[in-house]
Amino acid sequence: MTVEAALGLAGLTVVTVLLVAGLTVLTSQLRCTDAAREAARLLASGQPDEAAAAVHEIAPPEASLAVEHIGDEITVRVTAHPAAGLLPAIHLNATAYAVAEPGTEASNARG
Repeated sequence: MTVEAALGLAGLTVVTVLLVAGLTVLTSQLRCTDAAREAARLLASGQPDEAAAAVHEIAPPEASLAVEHIGDEITVRVTAHPAAGLLPAIHLNATAYAVAEPGTEASNARG
């Protein structure tokens, strides 16, 4: 009876740890998506400094921001690695798209 209880508790612990790691990855992915969306919105309105600050504030630590301008089109990609050390092979990324607003720095520089 004691061996079965020990094995059951060990299995339950492993499942709990993996669920917490999965929730951490899910939360980090949502933060990357929010950061990419906010950065695209700010870049479209001609606020590049605020966009970088938003990614730094919203995204997981050590996330990177890549911006691509093609004409008035702005594509933003935020990439990160989740903080959970249990799932090191997972790479998070989120992409957002926006069109520069007329009269902004982004549309004037590209148009």
